[in-house]
Parts: sequence; structure tokens; C-alpha cells
Amino acid sequence: MTALRRGLLAAAMLLSISSPTIACPCSIIALSCSGHLSCMVRCSFPGAQEPLPFRRHRNGAPDDCLTRFPDAEPDATSLEDALGRADMQLIKTISADRRSMLKGLAAAAVAPLAVPAMAAESVPAQPTGSVAAIATDKPYWAAVKGLYAVTPDVVNFENGYWGIMAEPVRREFIRQSDMVNYQNTCYARLRAGTDFEAVRARVAEAVGALPEEIALTRGATEALQLLIGGYNRLKPGDGVLYADLDYDSMQYAMNALKARRGVDVVKFDVPEPATRQAVLDAYVRAIEANPKTRLLLLTHVSHRTGFVMPVAEIARMAKAKGIDTIVDAAHSWGQIDFRVGELEADFVGFNLHKWIGAPLGVGFLYIRKDRLAAIDRDMGDEDFPESDIRSRVHTGTVNFATVLTVPTAVALHQQIGAAAKQARLRHLRDYWVSRVRGFKDIEILTPDEAGSYGAITSFRLAGKTSKPDNDATVVKLRDGYKILTVRRAGVAKGQCIRVTPSLFTDEADLDCLVEALAIITGTKTG
Repeated sequence: MTALRRGLLAAAMLLSISSPTIACPCSIIALSCSGHLSCMVRCSFPGAQEPLPFRRHRNGAPDDCLTRFPDAEPDATSLEDALGRADMQLIKTISADRRSMLKGLAAAAVAPLAVPAMAAESVPAQPTGSVAAIATDKPYWAAVKGLYAVTPDVVNFENGYWGIMAEPVRREFIRQSDMVNYQNTCYARLRAGTDFEAVRARVAEAVGALPEEIALTRGATEALQLLIGGYNRLKPGDGVLYADLDYDSMQYAMNALKARRGVDVVKFDVPEPATRQAVLDAYVRAIEANPKTRLLLLTHVSHRTGFVMPVAEIARMAKAKGIDTIVDAAHSWGQIDFRVGELEADFVGFNLHKWIGAPLGVGFLYIRKDRLAAIDRDMGDEDFPESDIRSRVHTGTVNFATVLTVPTAVALHQQIGAAAKQARLRHLRDYWVSRVRGFKDIEILTPDEAGSYGAITSFRLAGKTSKPDNDATVVKLRDGYKILTVRRAGVAKGQCIRVTPSLFTDEADLDCLVEALAIITGTKTG
């Protein structure tokens, strides 16, 4: 097919924007006119159903196919031939319809962001009963698992990297991608700003913030780098403090403050094994030992071990000493049930593509409304007033579809329920940990203490603290048992292996892990 004819076919599709189409197994969009299923082309690639001829009146209803394609014969079976006969008429038609098409695009561009469509039957009805009872309701979670299309090649316990999209979210992402690609800069120039504001408001409502207290970012790393780098209340000689369990990129950002702000950077170790009280005591000691500290980095849920920090207590304690706290909530929202005010911190960075399940590449930062002045504008941004939080994030062109899909991900999260998700993920974690904790030579780094864990828990084999040691175990689980885990470094007492179930994980998956660890540790003979 010539480039001209491809262009003509595309133009014809544009002219029929409001017309229904026939779904094609190979994702080729059928051509229709004036709201009637006509002038159809059905693909004949392997796996497709029997091809349909190129017809004027498939459904027998009158339409203007004869006006647009007067030379198209009803029994033409070749798309190439049919396009050849239609080329000249299309050129005439495109010119005539151009104004109405542009008017239609302009009207669409100012339409408000619609509530995301999600078929009711796609999300199972939550059973009645206590949250604890729901957490172990196998039929319900089997139905939830059915929302996810997951590779059967491995049992995936590396779900801390990011959260795959559930099918309703994935379909919405594809729909939004097609819309943006179709409307192109007409969308970007005329409607994107309004839609992004609607997304921002939706996220703010869900997390318990005001819309003017959050700004969308490409993820938690970007959000936290902007908060740390932009924090302007430091002067030379002040101190900043962080722990070994904090995320690497955030440690780098804190370290950079030495050159940027002239401060002293202090790192300390979280005790192992960790308990809530031991961790609180460790932060008390670190703050008392560094009285010049003015900024504290605090991770809500550690990506290394899954330990859930008592953030509110530590933030209150820091504030009493004149210390501001920046909280890394990359792993917590969606895994743990909370709203931002419960953290009692003025500055927080969030992900939306981990436990909320939005497409990759979206998060947000939170700055309490009366603390905005403590964070500099991003690179002197002038697109927004200094009083607008959006001036704290200056990003280039983002993936529009990613942002537009966020409301669907949030809606699914809320339909399942934050409390139910938290209870289910903790149940899955307890299921495998309770079975392996007594195994020979295995060390569980995450405590069983209530409130101190979510889905994530890490372990190491006794004496195996190096990178090669833990890489070898990861490889053995993967290649020998088809179980995917990940090695984590940075824990003061040695490297470890992280296990992260998800909502599509079930007890049978965890039995595979338990069986493998029983053999690897020598608890059971393989």
C-alpha cells in the first residue's frame, strides 16, 4: 500500500470519528461512515476470523458511502483495489469535511475529563464481614486475581519494583494512549491542562489532601529529589540526617546537600532485628547525638526490608526539636491504609505506579499548604506563580495517557478497599513467614509486630551477607524453582533477599516458595 493511500485511509478514519467500528483480532480499525457499519475491512492475518468483503451497506441501512466512495464495488475483496478506486473521491471529501472535523476536535478538546469507565462486572463485589475475614476469603481474592494478566513463566515475588496494571486499568491506558495519539497536539493544547487538574483533584481527595497541596511528578524519586534539593531552610553548619534503610536515590540527594547547602550529613543504622520501640529509640539517639540537625529523611515502608516506620511519632519528635521531616512514601500508599495527614509530616513524596497500580511513570509530591515557601521553585520555574505548588515541579512533556489513567487506578484501589488490600497483603506475608521462620539457618529481617509490616519482608541465609551469596540464592530460586525474588543491598548487617507478594498472589504460590526454602536451607531433603 502506498504512503498516499495509507494517509487517505487514516484521513477517512478521522472523518468517521463518531462512527462505530468493528473490533478486529489484530487491532486493525475498521472503516465506517455516518454512524452505519459500512465500508468495512476485516483483517485476514493468522488468528482472525473469516475476512469480510469491502461493502457499502453491511447492515442494510442507507448511508453516504456512495457519496464518499462512488466507485467502490460491494463485492470488492481487495483493500488495495478498493482504496485505489476511492483515492480521488477521498481527496475531494477530505477538503469538504475538514472544517467540521476540526470543529468536532475543538469541541472534544474542551470537554471535561469523564469519570473513568469501569465495567461493574470487572471488579468483584466485596464480601461482607470483618476485614480479617475478607483477607482470607479465597473466592473473592481469586476473582481479584482474575483482574490481572500475569506471566505463567515464574511465580513473581518481585512486585516491589512496580505494580502491574489490572486489566481495567490497562484497557483504560490503551484507550487514553489511542485518544492522545489520535488527537495529538489538539488534545495537548486545548484539553490536557483541564484534565490534569481533574486528575490532581482526584488524587488529592483520595490521599486526604487539598488539590493545591499536591503536584504530579513522574514518580516518587523525582518528587523526593525536588523536596530534598529544594528545601531552603538550611544554612552552612546545619545537619541533615538519614538511615541505612532509606532509598539509595534519596541518600544521594541528602549527601548532595553538603556541597549545595554547606551542611553536615549524618547517616545512622536502624537496629536489626528491628522492633518499633528499638527503631524509635535509635532515632532519639541519632537526633540527640546531632543537635544541629534541621532536616530528617524518613522512609515510611523500607524498600529493603519492608519495615513500616512509626512515622508520625518520629516526625512529632523531630518537630519538637525544630527539625523538618521529608517522608518517602513511595512504597506505602496502597500497601498500607492511611491518609497523608496521619503521617504528621509537611513534605511527602508518593508513587502511583507501585501499590496504586497506575501505569509506569507517575507519582506526586505533597507540601502542606502553609509550608510551600520552604521549598524552592524547580529551576526557577516561571510557568506558575511562586504561590502555586506546581512551580516546584518543572518537567518536560509527560506521557499524557499515563496521567489520564490515574483516576481509573485510584477507582479500582478504592473499590477493592485500602483496608482490605492491607489486610490481604499482610495475610499473604504472614502465610509464608510463619512457615519458614523456624527453618534452619534462615533469618527474617522484618518483625511480626503489629503495624510494622505490610506485604514486603526480607530474609537472608545465616552467614550469607555478601552480594555473591545473595545473588546465588536468587538464581537458585529463579532457575531451580521458577520463583522470582530480588537481592537488596544497603542493610547495615548485610545484604538480603526481598519477597513481595501482590494482589494476584495466592496461597499456592506461597507454598512453592516455602517448599523451595525448605530444600535450600536443608530443613527438608529435596
